[in-house]
Amino acid sequence: MSSYDKESVMKFHKGGKVCVSLPKPLKSKDDLCLAYTPGVAHAVKAIAADKNALYDCTAKPNLVAVVSDGTAILGLGDLGASASIPVMEGKAVLFKAFGDVDAWPVPLNCCRQGGANEGKTDPKRVIEMVKAIAPQYGGINLEDIASPACFEIEDVLDRELDIPVFHDDQWGTAVITLSGVINYAYLAGRELSSLKIVINGAGAAGIRICDMLKAAGAVNITMCDKEGVIRKDRQNLNEFKAKHAVETDLKTLKEALVGADVFIGVSAANVLVGDDVKTMGEYPAIFAMANPDPEIAPAEVEKALVGRKYIMVTGRSDYPNQINNVLGFPYLFRGALDVRATTINKEMKVAAADALANLARQSVPEDIKALYPNENLEFGPGYIIPKPFDRRLFVEVSFAVAKAAIETGVARLKVDLDEYRADLERRNAERA
Repeated sequence: MSSYDKESVMKFHKGGKVCVSLPKPLKSKDDLCLAYTPGVAHAVKAIAADKNALYDCTAKPNLVAVVSDGTAILGLGDLGASASIPVMEGKAVLFKAFGDVDAWPVPLNCCRQGGANEGKTDPKRVIEMVKAIAPQYGGINLEDIASPACFEIEDVLDRELDIPVFHDDQWGTAVITLSGVINYAYLAGRELSSLKIVINGAGAAGIRICDMLKAAGAVNITMCDKEGVIRKDRQNLNEFKAKHAVETDLKTLKEALVGADVFIGVSAANVLVGDDVKTMGEYPAIFAMANPDPEIAPAEVEKALVGRKYIMVTGRSDYPNQINNVLGFPYLFRGALDVRATTINKEMKVAAADALANLARQSVPEDIKALYPNENLEFGPGYIIPKPFDRRLFVEVSFAVAKAAIETGVARLKVDLDEYRADLERRNAERA
């Protein structure tokens, strides 16, 4: 029986996956007086006099809130805030295990609209709630909030709070996808600006993938949704889709794919067949990232493109080249928190994608190869994205993010970069 069967999973989750641990001892009368009254009054007065003291005498510098209203839980849909808790606890586990970031689940159960919009996310309520809890946290990770409300929520919070706000469903997939496209272009000897790219799926992930690709230099991008190509003459586009609408006579995904270099799917299972990918360019890249079943199965692509060079990417861990968000968010926050960044801007996200792409081109340590005995972890079509358990991610991606924050003026701490890199190396070694 699979280790992921219901009984095994429920046993693993029993009692939850997160808890509070104490970084300071509490074993004596003096410890108690320091931790609480009367000693704590000194910290209270310091913060009252200068709010920056929060970073000196609270957990804020390394604490992230994982916030969800449960309207878009994984691929399961709108199941509510309570049902989101196992996922948010899981996200907190990944923050700590990979980025050494303390994180805590914050499910919001009072942020639904009424009337004609009964049950849908009320962006204003989410924004109010997150702003109310923000003093405790050094960053906000938004999670599993349905589109299009998630766009407004992140945009407003990012603008009005002085700490990083990051919706992983939007940007996490986008950062990792960009790193894969960068390495595809590298292998193909092409510039991003020369690639013809088709994106299928125009929800949170699809929109932000398009944003990231454009930020990195891509220009020829056609997006599709359930109704076909997102064209400028369509009347039913929200503001986020309209931003990426193109002038074209193409109407369907199949038409858009003809001659395309890259297909990026964040949509639904089996929307493509082998004959569709045959119409793509000479050296195609297929990013079929729907989970658990991709837009087209790798075996079908292999059969359709026999004898041709191609790159296959999915969102699944049982195939090579997995787009896995854990490659991004722990280190985006690690780097941002370490320099007390006020935001995670596009330059920081592109820097993370570049760092991931560069790391994939390096020789892989033997201990990582041992975890994947059936894969050839040498840079090439079968390996363009690093593996999640590659410990070098902690240094390389975090450093790139912090450096970009400093260079773009959003870091409140101007650390010496050589010293910071050495500190990351030390911390990484201590965590081994």
